[in-house]
Amino acid sequence: MKTDIEIAQSCEMSPILEVAAAAGIDEKYLEPYGKYKAKIDYSLLRDTNAKDGKLILVTAINPTPAGEGKTTTTIGLADALTRLGKKTVMALREPSLGPVFGVKGGAAGGGWSQVVPMEDINLHFTGDFHAIGAANNLLAAMIDNHIFQGNELNIDPRKITWKRCVDMNDRQLRYVTDGLGGRVNGVPREDGYDITVASEIMAVLCLASDINDLKERLSRIVIGYTYGKPSEQKPVTAGELKAHGAMAALLKDALKPNLVQSLEHTPAIVHGGPFANIAHGCNSVTATRMALKLSDYTVTEAGFGADLGAEKFLDIKCRMAGLKPDAVVIVATVRALKYNGGVAKADLNNPNVEALKKGLPNLMKHVSNIQDVYGLPCVVAINEFPSDTPEEVQAVADACAERGVRSVLSQVWAKGGEGGLALAEEVVRLCDLENDFRHAYELEGSIEDKLNAIVRKVYGGDRVVMTAEAAKQAAELEALGYGNLPVCVAKTQYSLTDDQTKLGAPTGFEVTVRQVKLSAGAGFVVALTGAIMTMPGLPKVPAAVNIDVDENGKISGLF
Repeated sequence: MKTDIEIAQSCEMSPILEVAAAAGIDEKYLEPYGKYKAKIDYSLLRDTNAKDGKLILVTAINPTPAGEGKTTTTIGLADALTRLGKKTVMALREPSLGPVFGVKGGAAGGGWSQVVPMEDINLHFTGDFHAIGAANNLLAAMIDNHIFQGNELNIDPRKITWKRCVDMNDRQLRYVTDGLGGRVNGVPREDGYDITVASEIMAVLCLASDINDLKERLSRIVIGYTYGKPSEQKPVTAGELKAHGAMAALLKDALKPNLVQSLEHTPAIVHGGPFANIAHGCNSVTATRMALKLSDYTVTEAGFGADLGAEKFLDIKCRMAGLKPDAVVIVATVRALKYNGGVAKADLNNPNVEALKKGLPNLMKHVSNIQDVYGLPCVVAINEFPSDTPEEVQAVADACAERGVRSVLSQVWAKGGEGGLALAEEVVRLCDLENDFRHAYELEGSIEDKLNAIVRKVYGGDRVVMTAEAAKQAAELEALGYGNLPVCVAKTQYSLTDDQTKLGAPTGFEVTVRQVKLSAGAGFVVALTGAIMTMPGLPKVPAAVNIDVDENGKISGLF
């Protein structure tokens, strides 16, 4: 059996100019990066008067640690819609180097449903993440330089909230002490690193509507607080440091979405890459809007399950950008359902209908979230794996039928778009239905009120529990006028709770928030729960040990 990279390398790509022409993109808006990828100038949005197409969100149930093929399903669905004669463009996130060299792998799909060139996309691509890291770290450097040069803004080094970042899983950098070695080397202080995808700059880039909005959001970033008693401390912004102009200059090209293609030459706009467990988990607003203008059907995805990426897509991104989805696809796998039924990762390929049935409540909770909480029509895509048995697949289909939601077997990994035709037909049907889209919470009310709404409605728990520190932080943010922002919950992707060992669809639980922090530039408040980390670590045997390149530049071991 061919690996994903061998499949990708065996297929012939169309020149990017041909892909752009098929999408209706005039060559004047293209900035080619070689023969098979290009930037799209954001002026296209300003110049077009095209009507928006239908918006389809692909989400999933809670996954196993190996991932279960949501991106693969998204790409296969887009290819299937194209086969049905629908003008389709997909809008995806860019992969992070952390998972690529860690354990989860890339984000270019798999099997015969991939976006290509997958090696480029999974590695440096067009340099967007490097630009985001540079802008993030420029701000960090300007903060410490300001303090070193006299500290006119009266920044308290103990109250700096801005971290440096690097796009790699590196637990060694979570907590560091810098500025050592004498006065000439800066002011000593405790510091730390986030992974680039968790940087507020990533969220700002993905939520900005244009270059002016980008600059405005960058200027609003709160980097820390001044000296003084708690009642006297004032937030200090990147705008006050006069850093936002230079940061925007570093990001001006990164703000432009990237155009690539699927193995079947369906246009794909791949842009931005926040994680859904520690950030808002959606591709850029610019990319989504561009895809909607270029197509009759736009297929996009949000990270992990409907409790994470979909919740943030619907409550944060759609609210800020004025988007309204027409249909939702919930990806489920027999493997993930067995995992939620208590089967160990190593045994997921073994038939086990009983364990699968124990895990089915997890799927039903995600269906309920989409239908009952958000008022959207949905279909369950059963993403087929070679180890699935007919009895297991039928058990999933029967449970869906009992719940009143249609299910479709998706074979896009093995067959590409052909394996997604039935799914595509159902999605087209759903898109023609009226829906009653609504949010899980209103912006009015306290931060704790919004968190309670998410825990009760989306997770199925009883309430949120704020630690003393988190309650204090929330109160301080509310006093500063940030109480009416959306909330972005950082929690484990493996459970509906904040404890990754609690699988299935538990009830009667509490979610503990240990820290509340402000992302004023992005426009939301982040609540960190459980043991979630904003800088992951590498596994015992990282994927990096199997990746190599030969004398001809051909990469191997990349999935």
